[in-house]
Amino acid sequence: MQSTIQLTGLEFYAFHGVTEQERTVGNTFLVDISIDADLSKSMDSDRLEDTINYAKVYTLTKKEMEIPSNLLEHVAGRILHTLLNHFSAIEKTTVAIAKKNPPIEGQVDWAKVIVSQCKN
Repeated sequence: MQSTIQLTGLEFYAFHGVTEQERTVGNTFLVDISIDADLSKSMDSDRLEDTINYAKVYTLTKKEMEIPSNLLEHVAGRILHTLLNHFSAIEKTTVAIAKKNPPIEGQVDWAKVIVSQCKN
């Protein structure tokens, strides 16, 4: 049975960007995660060890967000691979990272990168 777990609006203050100012001053980032997995075992058992622990997903994401990177693509890819490697039940995951007020000429509220991968 296919199910989806979503964690949305994970907010972090981090130091990602290509400019020195971004890596020194930091910025607000929002992360959304979608995980497709067979959760039928946990639906029957009602046991945390039979599902994908949301708190652990958050902790792994936070750890990756704390590592400064030039590109959002790189951060999103690290989160994606960390989740796929940590949770064997994941069939597909999508990670979206948005940076508030990116340093672009003109008014832009958020710049967002979305990456997805299916487990092989």
